Amino acid sequence: MYTLSDFDFDLPPELIAQTALTERTASRLLEVDGSVTPPHLYDRSFADLPGLLAPGDLLVFNDTRVIKARLFGQKASGGKIEVLVERVIDNRTVLAQIRASKSPAPGTVLHLADAFDVTVGERVEPFYTLHFPEDCYTLLETYGRLPLPPYIEHDADAADETRYQTVYARNPGAVAAPTAGLHFDDGLFARLDALGVQRATLTLHVGAGTFQPVRVDNIGEHKMHSEWYEITPALVDAIAATRARGGRVIAVGTTSMRALESAAQATLAAGGAPGTLRAGSAETDIFITPGYRFQLVDRLVTNFHLPKSTLLMLVSAFSGMETIRAAYRHAIEQRYRFFSYGDAMILSRVEIHDTPKAAA
Repeated sequence: MYTLSDFDFDLPPELIAQTALTERTASRLLEVDGSVTPPHLYDRSFADLPGLLAPGDLLVFNDTRVIKARLFGQKASGGKIEVLVERVIDNRTVLAQIRASKSPAPGTVLHLADAFDVTVGERVEPFYTLHFPEDCYTLLETYGRLPLPPYIEHDADAADETRYQTVYARNPGAVAAPTAGLHFDDGLFARLDALGVQRATLTLHVGAGTFQPVRVDNIGEHKMHSEWYEITPALVDAIAATRARGGRVIAVGTTSMRALESAAQATLAAGGAPGTLRAGSAETDIFITPGYRFQLVDRLVTNFHLPKSTLLMLVSAFSGMETIRAAYRHAIEQRYRFFSYGDAMILSRVEIHDTPKAAA
């Protein structure tokens, strides 16, 4: 089996993008062709993407919208607290992380943002249930702060509220952006439409667990966080039509990839044909590592991911360990920008899977 150290690499801190570029499509795009050895790597601009696609291809986007999930406040004792909403359960109930000097017990009242009180409910490890006095989406939008990733070193400002959100975000519920989609704008969509590239959406509400590090050397022992996703009948029809015309299914971001592959696995388990989908919503904790057999996705648009992360393992499964290692070495040498506000790459699925490294 692969171990955690197989997915480590040294990243100069100055390559971690701290702010977004003014123009979304001004990001760089690394085209990775892993069908040859060594892989061919092409340095491009994200604006070049239409030239890498074909009429009849289908881009699948995650239309989740990031909520202002971070709140500061205090307990009745005066102790300071920080709340990070992980998931909205219903209009007045959320699951949240709470940072405090002492864990609050059920029934504790917390005063947030100098504006309203919430009551602590049952513990749902590792989260707390919080009961809001009125619609939580409204309160979060009014009093919350955008939860930028932990490696971005400034507090969210007005520019972040626009740029840490895709232009097609529709369904609120994420606490982290589906960052591969940040590179698209209306002008690029117009060019893709003119080319005949199709578009469809799904929803996966990204949780803060996306930043959770893998802490076990044997990656098979890692427990993934769970996220909610929904596949619409329109997306099912779009994928079927793409297959019928010989087009490729291209996931925009690892969140789209996880939703599509989770739904394909669920469809297969329910007696459906390989590579097909059924509409519906579900929870997923899919953990894709090298050796995984992909059902649906042919190509992937994605940003550059953290060392030792589950997302780095996913792209390694998709395009091959050595291909991804070569791509990341090249990106570092060429000073690409990394992580959420960074540059992107476009990958193709490689059918020849790596053999796990033998134990020393």
